[in-house]
Amino acid sequence: MRRYYISLLTTLSLSFITLSGCSTSNTEEGAEFMDEAPTEIMVLADIVSVEVSSSFVFSVGIQSPDTGCDQYANWWEVVTPDGTLLYRRILAHSHITEQPFVRSGGPVEEIDENTEVYIRAHMHPTGYGGAAYKGTVSSGFTPFALDEDFAEELASSDPLPTGCAG
Repeated sequence: MRRYYISLLTTLSLSFITLSGCSTSNTEEGAEFMDEAPTEIMVLADIVSVEVSSSFVFSVGIQSPDTGCDQYANWWEVVTPDGTLLYRRILAHSHITEQPFVRSGGPVEEIDENTEVYIRAHMHPTGYGGAAYKGTVSSGFTPFALDEDFAEELASSDPLPTGCAG
């Protein structure tokens, strides 16, 4: 959702700048500037909750604008602050009528109760960039804004979905 808000704010700011500088002539420089305005709305999956059992099974809540196999949250993952993938839960189908939804996965064996990790979701086809959570099993998890390019290379790391079940 961050990309959408940034895009919307940029568009509104550009509209204000253009209106405040209105004249009867249309300069080439002004037209060039408006051509660079972002117009694409990014659809992203947001983590909305994280709970972890004593056996390190994660239950992750996701809010995503699923429309079917062409656009859906296709996984959530547990990642260390240095970008190491610890666990990925593949989501085999879209959740059009079930929003937000919770899916469990694990156990995540590479951590202990004090290991800090990030939980984030991936949206097909737009990728990472939605709301994430950060925390430890012992202290709990809270919303956290990851850089949209954080460990983006993980998008091509196994395991990956083999398709969508419709």
